Amino acid sequence: MSERDGELERWKTVAVEAAHAAGAVLMEHFGHIARNDVGSKSAARDLVTKADVASERAIVAVLRRAVPEHAIEAEEEVRDAQRSEDELRWFVDPLDGTTNFVHQLPTFSVSLGLYRGRTPLVGVVHAPRLGETYAARAGGGVTLDGRPVGVSGCRSLRDAILATGFPYRRESLRCDNVDNFRRFILEVRDIRRMGSAALDLAWVAAGRVDGFWELHLAPHDVAAGALLVREAGGMVSDADGGEDWLRGGHIVACSPALHAEMLGKIGH
Repeated sequence: MSERDGELERWKTVAVEAAHAAGAVLMEHFGHIARNDVGSKSAARDLVTKADVASERAIVAVLRRAVPEHAIEAEEEVRDAQRSEDELRWFVDPLDGTTNFVHQLPTFSVSLGLYRGRTPLVGVVHAPRLGETYAARAGGGVTLDGRPVGVSGCRSLRDAILATGFPYRRESLRCDNVDNFRRFILEVRDIRRMGSAALDLAWVAAGRVDGFWELHLAPHDVAAGALLVREAGGMVSDADGGEDWLRGGHIVACSPALHAEMLGKIGH
């Protein structure tokens, strides 16, 4: 193993440790969130709980101890100032799928992605209620609980199961993804709406769903999952087929044979 690969493996181990620490915090709160402990952010549907904050603090504590030289950009409290264009930066979602969590549905996750500038290096998505951890580092493939996984071999939309989601502020946006859903649902085998973009991407990487698209996302939603898909042999782009998916808001991830077909149906 090269020195670079060894360093990436170390950072991946740190990310798994942080994700598991956060997952343990979430499970302490799961099923015990009172109505007055649930707030909202930019939109009434965009929920936040004390579990989100506690999970983020657990992640930040692990990262600050293990890699204090790295910057952190997390969803709730921490956003370090940018020091250089090629800095090492963690994108952290301490609870992706808060609505599911509040309603005691099992499809929520913790997501950590490490980037140098715009280049993904490490990605970990941990689903504590499901007991699953997806992990990847650049050039090292993807594992699910230590076992290698890969994207599906699906070659046609008519045979595909896709996943998607809808923005919190959908009533006020020009493109709310409903028309895209309508176009796809008439052609594909089926569509799933799980409520956690990070987990959707992890399931594309594992071949459980054949493709995923969504609009109006943030970097912490996609940073880890995008690397999982690429390391699993899949394709990731923005909705125009370009590379502006980390901060551009729109993402398409799928098995390679579906990419062109999916792009042809997505409006944004």
